[in-house]
Amino acid sequence: MSRHIHALTLVVPDYDQAIAFYVGKLGFTLVQDTKLDAAKRWVLIAPAPDAQTNILLARAASPEQSNAIGNQTGGRVGFFLHSDDFDADYAHMLAQGVNFLEKPRSEPYAKVVVFQDPFGNKWDLLQSL
Repeated sequence: MSRHIHALTLVVPDYDQAIAFYVGKLGFTLVQDTKLDAAKRWVLIAPAPDAQTNILLARAASPEQSNAIGNQTGGRVGFFLHSDDFDADYAHMLAQGVNFLEKPRSEPYAKVVVFQDPFGNKWDLLQSL
């Protein structure tokens, strides 16, 4: 039996704004963008074309969901983008205007830096040592 996590949900205020950031600035792949009805779409993105785990961009559909945008993990870093070339990815993201909350640092487990998406979610960009 083979199993993997297919997708995790990230609640966003607007599909196109989220696609512009993740695909346009971070270089993620747009895996699927299917209209389900007048207001809802099935939007999957992934950090690379061959990634097994996707992110489902879910537009907030209620005040409760809107309140969760940017704080889906209670203010902690909730998303971890692994890179095999930290310096190149960091330079690219800086050039794209990504909001870094600190300078890169070395930890016992990885070279790491925290950035924030336009919606307030904190991410680690990291490369294992």
